[in-house]
Amino acid sequence: MQVSVEQISTLERKMTVRVPASRYEDRVRDRIRELGQNVRLKGFRPGKVPSTVIEKRFGAQVRSEILGDVIGGSFQEAIAQEKLRPAMSPRIARDADAPSEELVFTATFDVMPEVGEIDVANLALTRLESQVEDADVERMIETLRQQRRQWNPVERAARAGDMVVFEFAAQAGDSRFPAAGVERAGTVIGSGALFKEFEEALLGLSAGDAKDAVFAFPTDFRGGDLGGKTANVQIKVVRVQESSLPVVDEAFAASFGIPGGLDKFRQDVRANLEREMRSALNGRNKLHAVDTLVFTYKGFDLPKSRIEAEARALLAQAQESASRAGRAAEAPTEPTEQMRTVARNRVHASVLLEELSIRNQIRPTQQRVSEMLATIASTYEEPQKVIEMYLHDQQLMSGLRIRAMEDEVVDWVFGHAKVTPQAVTFQQLMQAPR
Repeated sequence: MQVSVEQISTLERKMTVRVPASRYEDRVRDRIRELGQNVRLKGFRPGKVPSTVIEKRFGAQVRSEILGDVIGGSFQEAIAQEKLRPAMSPRIARDADAPSEELVFTATFDVMPEVGEIDVANLALTRLESQVEDADVERMIETLRQQRRQWNPVERAARAGDMVVFEFAAQAGDSRFPAAGVERAGTVIGSGALFKEFEEALLGLSAGDAKDAVFAFPTDFRGGDLGGKTANVQIKVVRVQESSLPVVDEAFAASFGIPGGLDKFRQDVRANLEREMRSALNGRNKLHAVDTLVFTYKGFDLPKSRIEAEARALLAQAQESASRAGRAAEAPTEPTEQMRTVARNRVHASVLLEELSIRNQIRPTQQRVSEMLATIASTYEEPQKVIEMYLHDQQLMSGLRIRAMEDEVVDWVFGHAKVTPQAVTFQQLMQAPR
């Protein structure tokens, strides 16, 4: 095998690999012979299918598979020989004009950058610590009560906390919403689901009451083109309902499918909160450590192919999210500048974490991978099915191992940096970081 490498830019390489054609042809012949001995075709005895028949039926598929294997294996052999570390999978192009005795292909790819010294001992980090208190458990149980509340119609006027079902129509100049008739909606007064002025207009109204009002609609109002406009609004209340909360008793606990009574129910609630707490602590501390690394260690080139791949992944997520919200037409068709900035930061972080893992021989333990998979699965209704899905999907497991490796590296960084612990309440921890 002959290998030559051309430097296209600081990190981009174009590698030409020449492999004797016999390495490919011999494997094709062996595979055709093997199929002839094992394949069963109508009209032929087992093991007696002529090679010409096998070639006609399976030759194209066999050649494609063997070609992919030979090129892939030769590429791995070539980068090991040249001591190169690709940042991404290469772009492969076969030379169709190569001599018949050679298989020639080019592989274009970015290599990992030279990062330089990373002295973790000089990093000053803050590590968040927290614990679940009894009050957090009771607060979550109250949230569960609110989720199980029932709404009962009442004849009185609406007040804060009531659910009001109403019909309305709004006119702003030549714009009307809806274009004809009325729009039916519902809201819980005080929930903020509607803007404040609209909710206040519903206070004191009973079923059947009508009211005219003038509102300045917020710019993000999603109803026709009323956003940012002042409109005359006609309102008619259809129904007023008050909530009824369930009692926290044995029946309430059983409604969540938890046998063992209230004590077991509270234990399960605490266990769920503690799992959320550990996940949040890991996420917040990891983000802090990685951001500190990225801020501290700069000055090296980043592989453009990896940045582009990350930006494309962010674009796909944005498009999928817009599609689920029924706003596919509003989704960007190309990565935005913000997406590229986020992608650049993510790649910067991944390069540093990979470098630290290699230099310090940090590998994810099987226990950590299993615990991460169990944590992910526990958020679904059928955890075992999620675990089996991961175990049978190499791509999912590869992504999981990368995350586990990053967590191992972050733990190592905290173990070698200057760390100051900071206690936070469970509520503070669960608030989105600003």
